Formats: sequence, C-alpha cells, structure tokens
Amino acid sequence: MKEIIKVSARAAKADFSKDALETLAIGVFSDVKGLDKLGLALDKSAGGAISAVLAAGEFKGDMGSCEIAYSKGVTGPGRILLVGLGKQKDADADTLRKAAAVAGKRAVAAKIEQLSLALHKAAPRIKPAAAAQAMVEGAYFGSYRYDEYVSGGDNGRLPALAVCVVDDSAKAMADLRRGVAVGAVIGQAQCYGRTIANRPGNVINPPALAQEALRVAAEHKGLECTVLDKKQLTRKGMGGILAVGAGSAGEPRFIELKYTPTRPRKGSPTIALVGKAITFDSGGISIKPAENMDQMKLDKSGGVAVMATMRAVAQLGLPLNVCGLIPSAENLPGGHSYRPGDIITTYSGKTVEILNTDAEGRMILCDAIAYAVEQKCDIIVDIATLTGACMVALGNHRAGLMTDDDRLCKALEKAAADSGEKVWRLPCGDEYAEQMKSKIADLKNIGGKWGGACTAAAFLRQFAGQARWAHLDIAGMDIFAQANAYAAEGSTAFGVRLLTAFLMNMAGGK
Repeated sequence: MKEIIKVSARAAKADFSKDALETLAIGVFSDVKGLDKLGLALDKSAGGAISAVLAAGEFKGDMGSCEIAYSKGVTGPGRILLVGLGKQKDADADTLRKAAAVAGKRAVAAKIEQLSLALHKAAPRIKPAAAAQAMVEGAYFGSYRYDEYVSGGDNGRLPALAVCVVDDSAKAMADLRRGVAVGAVIGQAQCYGRTIANRPGNVINPPALAQEALRVAAEHKGLECTVLDKKQLTRKGMGGILAVGAGSAGEPRFIELKYTPTRPRKGSPTIALVGKAITFDSGGISIKPAENMDQMKLDKSGGVAVMATMRAVAQLGLPLNVCGLIPSAENLPGGHSYRPGDIITTYSGKTVEILNTDAEGRMILCDAIAYAVEQKCDIIVDIATLTGACMVALGNHRAGLMTDDDRLCKALEKAAADSGEKVWRLPCGDEYAEQMKSKIADLKNIGGKWGGACTAAAFLRQFAGQARWAHLDIAGMDIFAQANAYAAEGSTAFGVRLLTAFLMNMAGGK
C-alpha cells in the first residue's frame, strides 16, 4: 500500500506581482467584465498571459472551471490558475471552498508541488478567517486521491502538495492563519474519513474498524475509546447489533469514542454522535442485486464520519463533552444470519419484527441511540447511509434531516450552511411511526412502499426517549461514483464538516 497524498497548509504575506510563487490561484466571476485590481497587476507582471487566456474565450468564470495562464514575465508567479467563481452575487465561503477544491484537483493533475491561494481577494466581503478555512478545506478535498492499493512506481501524481493562503496585507495575517489552522484540521479529518470509508470489506471489518478507533484515541488528547465485542454485546443485550452481524465471520463491535475537554464550557450539553458502520452490506438474506454492490463498502460512512469528527474535535480542543457511538457489523447471508420473520429484542427492551434483513442500519442504530439515552446525553444526532428512499427524494445533492426539535433543526441547518454540506428537512411524525407498528412485536423494521426515509426516521425516534434527537440520512451523499470538477471518485466523507461545524457552533454558544 502506498501513502495517500500528503497535504500541508499555511498562510503567508506575499507580493503577488514580484514573489516567485510556483502557482497562484485567483478567482474570476462569470458576470464581471474585465479583471479586478489583483488580476490587472498579475496580468501586467505576467506579460499579458491572463488576458491571452481570457481572449481565447474558452474560460468564462463558471463554477467548476479552471485554466492555467503561463507567465511570460520575469517576476511573480510562474503559473496563474484562473478559477471560476460563478456569479458574484452568489459568492459565499462555500464558493471559495469549491473553487479551492477545483484548484487542488488541478494542482495534483498538473503535478504542482506548491499551490498558493488568493481566491479570497475576489470576494472581500467574506471574512478572512472564514475564507481561509473554506479554502483550505477545499484544497484538501480536491487534492485527495485514493490510490493506496495501486502498485507500480508511477501513479500519476506527486507524493505531496504544499498549500499556502497568501495575501498582500499584513493586517489580514492573524485571521488568515487562524482560519488555515481550523481548515487544516477539518480538511485532514475529512480526508482521513474518505480513506477509511474507501477501504474495502476485506480490509475493514468491524474488528478492524474498532482497532482503528483505538488507534485514533491513543493519538489524540482527550479521547478515550471503549470497544464491546460479541460476548460483551451479548451480556449487554444489544440484540439489534448482534442480529445484523450474526451471518459474518467478522463479529460485530460497538465502539464508544468519548471526548472530555480540559475545560468544558459551563452549562454546555453532552452531545452524542451516533454513526452507522456496516462495513459491508450485502443485504443479508434479503440480498441486494449484484450491480454496484461493491459500493456497499461505503455503508460504514456514517460511523466513519463520526470517528473522523471525533478526531477533529480533539484536535480543535472544543470545550464540549462529546460521545461518538459507532455500532458496527457486516451484513452477510449465512447459516447464522437473522431472517425475515425473526423477532429481535433490542437494547432498549423494545422488540422488532424483521420483515427485510436489508433494513439493517436502523437495527444497529436503535441499540446505540438507546445507549446514548442511558448515558444521559442531552442531544443525540445520528448519521447513516440509511435508505434508498432518501436518495429517491433528494438525489445526491442534499442529505435528509429529520427531527421533532425545531431548535436542533435550525442548529444543524446553520452548520450545513457553514460547512457547505447541504441538508433538507423531511418529516418523521406520528403518522410515519404508526406505519412502523407490528401486530406481533412492538415495531417492525420496514413500513411499506412509500415514505421510506420518513418511516425509518420515525422508527429511530422511538428509541431517543426525552433526549433532543435528530437524524441525518446521507444515502446518496456518501460517494462520487465518477470524478467531477471538485473531487476524484470514491468516498466523500460527507458529514465530517457538517458535524464539526455543528459542534463548533455549540461550543461558541450559537
């Protein structure tokens, strides 16, 4: 296995027209005629190289677009990366994040070693710290490649990329450096999550995922990790996790990552993040079609997002008590698999009639949510690639957000806006819970043909007790099936930025 590309980030003062930067990325709006002040100065020092690219007419400044202008001058950057920002009126921090992702992706493709970012100079209304954070997050995201199992000497990329947010104002440096520091933590955490999620089922099974969690805890101050194996799960009565994992030789695990800050913020709630980690989902006895089943290694994406977020929380030193709960199993058919028609007693004591073994995510999540309630967590947010129905409803553009708590909903929607990981609220009320009632048990694990994302959320709500609870269905958001302008194909680690932003806002009293 080769190491995933190393990215480093910093901020520095620069004279754009004179300093010998290897490659400088600047932003261009699609609806603004001519070059701004920075563009004009660079064009002059580059001997008209930028004007030549624009005159060709192929680059129009649309979001996702990018062209390289090769300097003809003797001072300043050797290459100027023109990155489209779309319409000026729509520009926000996420615009810079996406543009930096485009720049990072292009840098890797062009084998650029040092990428300087001045995208924020085109959008001065965005505060420097927020701009720097977004750009660094984007650069990490766009430059990521999963190729650790590609053999051979030439894998088409350099081993490392150095990213620097540059500005000609000394006054901006403190804010830019603060933003870069936060962006680097979150960017690294998301790339880490993408790597773990991308690893196949023969590499990451529940015991292996538990070992990874133990390693993360050992390397980060304030984190403690407890792992329950099959025997301990049996003694605890976590019947949902045990049932789902019964068909696999890779026995199930329940992972608890607990973060205790040195100085917790007075009066702050204890927050539980609960992530579904099915390391491979065949559907069990209710087996899935063969087409695209390889993507089911990503059914652990919710749990991996929680693990990566806990790593970021520890590195940021947030003054919150946070508990990351990751129930993990492999859903395979076998002689010991749970079956349609079985009745499972979950950790809460509630019984569930199994009508489809491919509705397994809710079976492991309900045990973990009940455990979070038992641990007296005030807020519970679960995240899971839970239902195809959510993808039918929202496509691969937004995650489903379901909760009966309007205040918590608004907090998560703000975090989504801050992080660029979009959500859309869907209902999960009593009418959907009614569909989940069984005639021979307390509940059944599917609720019929329609509204599957909503009935699944209503099912989970039955285990949250009096805690403030929200559910994020990230089905469709976990993968880029094909490369796009912003990223390579594979895992997105969706949720890492969203959950980290949510916790940062909570830590700030927002």
